[in-house]
Amino acid sequence: MTPGFEGSVAAVILALGLGVQSPAQAQAQARTPAAEAQDVLVLTVPSGDLSRALESLAAQSGIDLIYESGLVAGRTTPGLSARTTAAEALRRLLRDTGLVARRASPGVWILERSEATQLEEIVVTGTLLRGRGRVASPVVSLGPDDLDRRGHGSVADAIQALPQNFGSTTPATSLGNADPTGTNLTMSTGVNLRGFGEDATLVLVDGRRLSGTGSQGEFSDLSTIPLAAVERIDVLLDGASALYGSDAVGGVVNVILRDDFDGGESRLRLGASPGGAEDVLLSQLVGRRWSSGSALLAVEYRGQNPLNTLDRPYTETGDLRPYGGTDRRTTFASPGNVVVLDAAAGGYRSLWAIRPGADGVADTLEEFVAGETNLANQRYGADLIPSQTRTALYARANQALGPAVELSGDLRISQRDHTYGVLPHSALMTVTAANPYFVSLDGSTSHQIAYSLVNDVDQPQIKGSSRHWAASAGLDFDLPGRWRAEAYAVLGGERSDSNATAINSTFLSESLGTTPDNPDTPWSPAANAYFNPYGGGGVNDRETLDFITSGFTQRNYRSGVATLSGLVEGVLLDLPGGPVRIAAGAQWRREAFEALGVSLTSGLTPAVTIVPERAREVAAVFGELRLPLVSAANAGPGVERLELSLAGRAERYDDFGSTANPKLGALWSPLPGLDFRATWGASFRAPSLNELNEPTSIGPTIGREDGVVRLAVLLMGGNPDLGPETAESFTLGADWRPSSGPGVSLTLFETQFENRIARPISDNLSTALTDPSLALFVQRVSPATNPEDLALVESLINDPTFVTPGIFPASVYSAIFDGRWVNTGALDVRGVDVSVDWRIDSKVGVFDLDVSASRILDYERRITPEAPPSDLVGLLGFPVELTVRGAVSWTRGAWSTRLGVNHVDDYRDLSDRRVDSWTTADASLRWEGTGRWDGITGQIFVANIMDSDPPFVDQVSGFGFDARQADILGRTVSLQLSRRW
Repeated sequence: MTPGFEGSVAAVILALGLGVQSPAQAQAQARTPAAEAQDVLVLTVPSGDLSRALESLAAQSGIDLIYESGLVAGRTTPGLSARTTAAEALRRLLRDTGLVARRASPGVWILERSEATQLEEIVVTGTLLRGRGRVASPVVSLGPDDLDRRGHGSVADAIQALPQNFGSTTPATSLGNADPTGTNLTMSTGVNLRGFGEDATLVLVDGRRLSGTGSQGEFSDLSTIPLAAVERIDVLLDGASALYGSDAVGGVVNVILRDDFDGGESRLRLGASPGGAEDVLLSQLVGRRWSSGSALLAVEYRGQNPLNTLDRPYTETGDLRPYGGTDRRTTFASPGNVVVLDAAAGGYRSLWAIRPGADGVADTLEEFVAGETNLANQRYGADLIPSQTRTALYARANQALGPAVELSGDLRISQRDHTYGVLPHSALMTVTAANPYFVSLDGSTSHQIAYSLVNDVDQPQIKGSSRHWAASAGLDFDLPGRWRAEAYAVLGGERSDSNATAINSTFLSESLGTTPDNPDTPWSPAANAYFNPYGGGGVNDRETLDFITSGFTQRNYRSGVATLSGLVEGVLLDLPGGPVRIAAGAQWRREAFEALGVSLTSGLTPAVTIVPERAREVAAVFGELRLPLVSAANAGPGVERLELSLAGRAERYDDFGSTANPKLGALWSPLPGLDFRATWGASFRAPSLNELNEPTSIGPTIGREDGVVRLAVLLMGGNPDLGPETAESFTLGADWRPSSGPGVSLTLFETQFENRIARPISDNLSTALTDPSLALFVQRVSPATNPEDLALVESLINDPTFVTPGIFPASVYSAIFDGRWVNTGALDVRGVDVSVDWRIDSKVGVFDLDVSASRILDYERRITPEAPPSDLVGLLGFPVELTVRGAVSWTRGAWSTRLGVNHVDDYRDLSDRRVDSWTTADASLRWEGTGRWDGITGQIFVANIMDSDPPFVDQVSGFGFDARQADILGRTVSLQLSRRW
């Protein structure tokens, strides 16, 4: 008997013996093969009662649905309004219902309980068991329709918009001086759920890890994932190391990619903002399905122009006094200043301002003004958004090798190139009488000049690229009984490179005449002019300027991950409440990271810093048990459903040891449409390879004590004795999904973090000398009076790893700070998430309301075990108390509109000054073609309709905004066109 004939017979038998819901039977008789549930249709299906929703879908699509009438009784669905296929619409309507649809024959689908189906089951984030509709942990899911309607042009954009995400590492936060780690030299995009840090949120693609990115390889880059290939994005807002291992502390972002597509889809998206940052996206998706498998290919290109500090008034000058702030300009200016070291102030102050005459240079005493200062924006002309291009490819194929075995494989490749302007070249120049332009102002034989080359040479730039790739192959097996198994292998890596020009201090000293002419360099006073620092630009010859700025820095980073994993799952036994399901598996993983730095910022020979490959292997065993105590089969008053789950994972790292993490979950439904859920679990974050092995580096910094600024030597580097960070997470929630009216979801959460891997001194430099809890990391020295201290400080500042040699003499240092990685401190975060959605069907169309909010009640941190707790909610650099995203949309026929509101609560800066709240509005208009225009969709999206500036923040950088809490782009208009066939 052929499969098609068997399915037809089953359909006839069920149609005769059971209640058949087929409202479109007459239309089905005339249905062409194009109506075979794969046509793309404009569907609007009401939320609420599942039976009515299925009737509406059948009437609109022409498919036949066969099911027992009691099977859908009491079940609800959120409905949908989308341009999609009938098969996909049916899958979405049945999500979280415990039902699945089996295709019996062309245009005919049979509904069954999920436990009875032998169909391929979907992957659910938050559980190892496939095909299960609900998990006890809170999960936010975003499908392609959600992404489009909300105006997101990338996976990263979608994650950044979540209320639970706090100021993650992005190109904008990195260039906006709002990234405290300073490790995003690759211009990547991470995710920071709950404000725990990018390294405490695990990013997966199809449940599998990505290789690391950044200068430490400690987080994953969302920008490598092409949006055209995305099926949905799941965000698990709970600790999940019991399922996924390290890093799943703040939560998990699992990007599910398409694995089956038939046809093609082309997309063009254009965007623009005032002043720059124009954006273009092109993508093409093609796929083919056959009886035993499928294949698809997605290619995507995205390009973005830069946005400069000169394009925004609150970043243009560095003088923030017009906004109620501080003048953040510096003495490194053009024209420059004759300066002297002020040890009490921890820097240099101006003695004379250089004021050139009509000839462009200062060569007389009258052209030096005592007691005044020339000031300049230290970030003049730098970029706030980099210029970037990205090309991404995703390919996947599935092939059945028989009735019980399926082989699958996929490949992802991404190439991203970036360029951005950085701070103008500047230097502290020692000028002596050997320089023919030298002017002695007080009889001294030398002076120090703080000078910027902003008017002499082009804006310095950093150019870089990142290449990311991952390949996987997997096998799925249907085993006897109700068991299945899967195995997969993944190999991936990332390579990032960057190059920047720099001043070579040796060449600068030679061109000033401060050091004798070196015959081994291309510059000589016989052939070239001495550098003249007494002008304001345009007075030095090009050869000398090129010689001075011929220094460079090059950085190269490599990371990789290889994984072998196996899992078996099935039904252990049957209870009155349903089958007890269990999953168990094992995994092996290898992680690697290496780095290379080459620089020529002093001397004649490039300095090479090598971080040799550091690798480790991780072995894990894991499992999960689901125990259905009560279900529809044995429900009673007050207990419609009761289910318990237990998961656990044990891992052994070959570089620091072992860890084991359990998780418990419970679901209870006292009546239809109302669910209560609770979870408790232990999670951990393993120290990164760089935190364990980072080479030591040394540099100057400042601390403050009794109103006096003191100079200190700061040591940075790794710690091979680090252990894992550990955490306990708890959630308690309720979901109300009535047959009509608004649906509401509420989640209380708490995470207690201990043994945090941190650098207490580096993160708290301003209080390092006054906070008793930091005394362990501070060594007081007096090199001016103690020869031993002098020898110690000289050994540090003359070390090859000292980043700014010669900038300060040894005698002015007062302390040595140990800023290396340690296990220390704790963090306790408590809060509540609320979401509301409501669909209203009316004569004029369908209205949808959705609101999502996250409120942080406590964010208590101890920087060391001895330190008192500090509540950091609403403080600059930490999560605000309340973040809200809400929208109302309207759909009628081919047209739909959406109006959204975004709110970020007020907070305070580090000087306890209030930063205003920020509320912006977005709007979109969407058209989905029908008839001769079928398959064509157009949308215009406007973000920040009123072009509201970010709230003012008096930043030390001279930027008057906070890139973690606000978007600098202003009003952004995007136009998107797509064609599907």
